Amino acid sequence: MDFKDQLRQLSERIVRLKDNVLTEEATKNAMIMPFLQVLGYDVFNPLEIVPEFVSDIGTKKGEKIDYAIMQNGQPVILVECKHHAQNLDVHDGQLLRYFHVSKAKFGILTNGITFRFYSDLVEPNKMDEKPFLEFKIDSIRDQQIEQLKKFHKSYFNIQEISETAEVLMYLSELRAVVQREITEPSDDFTRHFAKLVYDSTVTQKVLDRFRDLVRQTFANYINELINERLQLAMKAQDERAESESTVVKQVEDSPDAKNKITTTQEELEGYIIIRSMLHGTVDLKRVTYRDQQTFFSLLLDDNNRKPICRLWYNGTKKYIGIIDAAKNEMKHEITGNDDLYQFQEQIKSTVLSYAQ
Repeated sequence: MDFKDQLRQLSERIVRLKDNVLTEEATKNAMIMPFLQVLGYDVFNPLEIVPEFVSDIGTKKGEKIDYAIMQNGQPVILVECKHHAQNLDVHDGQLLRYFHVSKAKFGILTNGITFRFYSDLVEPNKMDEKPFLEFKIDSIRDQQIEQLKKFHKSYFNIQEISETAEVLMYLSELRAVVQREITEPSDDFTRHFAKLVYDSTVTQKVLDRFRDLVRQTFANYINELINERLQLAMKAQDERAESESTVVKQVEDSPDAKNKITTTQEELEGYIIIRSMLHGTVDLKRVTYRDQQTFFSLLLDDNNRKPICRLWYNGTKKYIGIIDAAKNEMKHEITGNDDLYQFQEQIKSTVLSYAQ
């Protein structure tokens, strides 16, 4: 499983468990330590991660930060943790104090859902007020995953991250400015566009009139771009599905393939369990299956363009492949059919997406 899949799997796990995580310590154990493990660190190895890292602050001795990620015996990343329901805005000062007296180059402030990455880009050895990378693990974007990957133990390079951190910080701030101006255009922003199309003097009355026009123009333009992208994606998806369907049918119809496929009792039991999960969601007569050499596929309307999920039971380990709305598959390791029930809502969501 690659880094992105591990992170997506952790995201699903955190969303599923967070309501049962009641304390800060439980947040560390259930949400933050697994995150550090996804980054490739052994949380039980004090040469890699030191919990309760001692950081003396002035006259205060024995002050401790939750975790320090170590490299060559020195802290390189400090991690300050809070309960997942806490607002991080009121806690960044604590990490700043630890950062100031430490040799660490980076600091992470997190409640297990929101992660903020800091450095000393503005003034050496003093933590910046604003993070250069921030994301919520339950809605992390692919671009953010690529930046986070640089913090993985296998790729971690202080110089390389420092060189891109400043760019990330400015990109983040510019994004916030653009979002603010599109939502609530300022006078300067509105005046700039008004002057391009309005021949007379831009008075306050004209400015107030154009403010809403600028807002509408950007909203319409963004919607048009999204619709164009969606239409192109749907067209490409249909063409890919048609091609895959043709190839699969050719393979399935070949004598050699048919002779090598053996539908097991366990696969049939899995089909029955998943079919029963969909009772009340869809007419169960529409739920079918096709067995292939490497996986057992459940389909809606016996249509390869409507995959419900896949059971990968032919290897040494078992997996269920969950299909998202974009028809991407994410594999989850399971021990057997009893584990299928925990994916009921995701499977229902997949089926319902075909009716939209």
